[in-house]
Amino acid sequence: MINSRLPDDFYKRNCLEVAFELLGKILVRIKNGTLYSGIIVETEAYEAGNDEASHSFIGKTERNKMMFEEGGKAYVYFIYGNHYCFNVVTGRAGEGSAVLIRAVEPVCGIDQMMRNRKTTNILNLTNGPGKLTEAMEINMKLNGKKLSGNEIFISDNPLGSVLNISVSSRIGISRATEKLNRFYLKFNPFISTYFDKN
Repeated sequence: MINSRLPDDFYKRNCLEVAFELLGKILVRIKNGTLYSGIIVETEAYEAGNDEASHSFIGKTERNKMMFEEGGKAYVYFIYGNHYCFNVVTGRAGEGSAVLIRAVEPVCGIDQMMRNRKTTNILNLTNGPGKLTEAMEINMKLNGKKLSGNEIFISDNPLGSVLNISVSSRIGISRATEKLNRFYLKFNPFISTYFDKN
């Protein structure tokens, strides 16, 4: 698992394709010798250009400039004054697209994740973008880090699997609500919600 990082070219594609294909892959975070990992079970794509819900829609700013980097870097931002969101930058440099990792199924480092989250309920551990970043100690220090590095990366799942993937509209947005840019593993107990407007 540790030595099977996804290649850089995986991320340098359309963010909808990347968001779909990230499902089932393994998010790995290593901090001070602690290994955290989880199977990605829910993603949301934020496209370049006409996606009004995307941070890049207004153009490059100090906050969102990492979205305009070449695919394969982490875009981390602080929201609502209390949690971080972890995104995977996709596409070409200057494009401005990214995939939000909304939920993972915890695999390694679960005991420490529980301490970080102050909960013993494993189903409430990483089932949301703010929950997973708190559990896995993902914060602004990782903004801009290459996903081929040693602090945070995504790997293939060595077990492989046949995935039952569902598609829906995105959650918690007020613009571009018609876009079916949310992908999740159907019936997986670790997704954030089964809400689906469509």
